[in-house]
Amino acid sequence: MTHLKLFLSSCFIFFFSHSTFSQITDSIPPGVYDPLINKIDSSIKLHISDIQFEGNKKTKTYILLRELPFKKGDSIIVSFLAQELEQARTQVYNINLFSEVTVVPYWISATEITVKITVREKWFIYPTPQFQLVDRNFNVWLKTFNADLNRVVYGVKFAHYNFSGRGDQLRIYFLNGYSRNISFSYNAPYSNSKLTEGFRVSAGYLQNREIAYKTTAANTLAFFKKPGFVRNNLFFGLSYQSRKGFFKRNFYSITYSRINIHDSIINKKYNPNYFNSDKTSIGIADFSYSYVYSNTDNINYPLKGKSYGFTALKRGLGFSGGVNMLLLSAVYNKYIPHARHWYSSLQAYSKIILPFNQPYINQRSIGYADYYLRGLEYYVIDGVASAVTKYTLKKKLLSFRIKVPFHIRAVPVIPFNFYAKTYADLGFSYIQKQFDTRLNNRFLYSSGFGLDILSLYDINVSLEYSFNQLGENGLFLHAKSGF
Repeated sequence: MTHLKLFLSSCFIFFFSHSTFSQITDSIPPGVYDPLINKIDSSIKLHISDIQFEGNKKTKTYILLRELPFKKGDSIIVSFLAQELEQARTQVYNINLFSEVTVVPYWISATEITVKITVREKWFIYPTPQFQLVDRNFNVWLKTFNADLNRVVYGVKFAHYNFSGRGDQLRIYFLNGYSRNISFSYNAPYSNSKLTEGFRVSAGYLQNREIAYKTTAANTLAFFKKPGFVRNNLFFGLSYQSRKGFFKRNFYSITYSRINIHDSIINKKYNPNYFNSDKTSIGIADFSYSYVYSNTDNINYPLKGKSYGFTALKRGLGFSGGVNMLLLSAVYNKYIPHARHWYSSLQAYSKIILPFNQPYINQRSIGYADYYLRGLEYYVIDGVASAVTKYTLKKKLLSFRIKVPFHIRAVPVIPFNFYAKTYADLGFSYIQKQFDTRLNNRFLYSSGFGLDILSLYDINVSLEYSFNQLGENGLFLHAKSGF
């Protein structure tokens, strides 16, 4: 009886696949597969006779094959087919070279399929004019400096995010204005024949017309400014990366910087602890190792999966004195999908710097980059040991696409997704007593609600209304690019 049922099911699927299945799969969105799969005996193995790609005009096919959890000639049990195809779609999308990825099975026979992967490549070349802020974030520039247009950097940035079709990135900057930046970087993540190793090289010359020379008791930055440039930085960097499998990466980096600052900065009037030295010109050598695990549905705006990592950085050749330090940091992110388009996430960051007696330039902690509490964007909390935890609950409100009125192959439509959210953050930053401020060595907390707008190339604009422990509240704007 079992053989008869299997034979009838196979005949039905074989006939259907040759008549109407291709029309049905053409309209299947990513991650959704034909319900007829569920009618086949779940223990049957499907043989992958071929893997076909369409749309990768610049990207090398072997780069895409490297990201697939299966290869030509493999067999997949029917009950795991949808899961495997969705995993393939996610991993190809997370190369971050495509705006759309579709994975569809085409039936050759009852036990044999061809997998077709269709991608839409992003724009890769950006020779664009630049208009950048020198401040830590948009909110500080707007409120603290009243949107002063003198505090901007302008110039030209050339970026190619797929230089040779192997996912390699080339960036060249020629920026002037309140700061000056002449630099380049080249990152080749797939540089060997097995596509398991890569490297990054960078160099540049940076100049600043003002620098933060200390953090005030009120947790704001005090700036030193004189005519001309008060800080010059010449740097070189080299990094090697290893990636065995799909989700784990190891990074080994060496960076050398030669920094010169204005003589007045290390005076008693300003901050003699800036370098923890009486020198105004020093060389800084950094040696670092990082381990990163990332398995999420969207590398730029994850809703499902997890990622975590660890970094050990040794600055200087000694252990204490001057700018010598050992930094240990860790991060953990968990993203959980719920029913009815609800999602939650938990993010945790921590770091410790040894020894605790550090110069000012080594004490950066909460308030920089993504290491901040929502609602405390106007403040910096220095420290040698710190931790931040963020919890977010969000609901997808609506999703739609707007067709571009003129023909652009790379951008036929502009997608929009709206997520309402509420959140709560906790934090703590320890610093030695002589550097204590009103927010150091104290329990920090904030909360709020907001709206995330996700659009083309995973550009994310966040509008957040936050409350902090100081009794302050306000609207904050954050934006992230999909590259």
